[in-house]
Amino acid sequence: MQPMLANYTASITELKQSPTQLLKDAGNEAIAILNHNVASAYLVPSDLYAKMMDIIDDYYLTRAVEERYNDGEKPIRVDIDDLLS
Repeated sequence: MQPMLANYTASITELKQSPTQLLKDAGNEAIAILNHNVASAYLVPSDLYAKMMDIIDDYYLTRAVEERYNDGEKPIRVDIDDLLS
């Protein structure tokens, strides 16, 4: 069974009829779009999408920092004020 990754659901027919109303009813949450009672897509408000992209960017940045920190090289201590001048 496929997990439902949204608190709100709507059929494709409902999406065709009034996508703006669906977004309004769900607030700032994602909506699972169902086709024959199976989630076929998710409608994500732009604010939520931006937050998701920020989280993904932070995740990849964290991975890059961890890889560089654990690459076997000796870390170099730097004063942030030295970088700004």
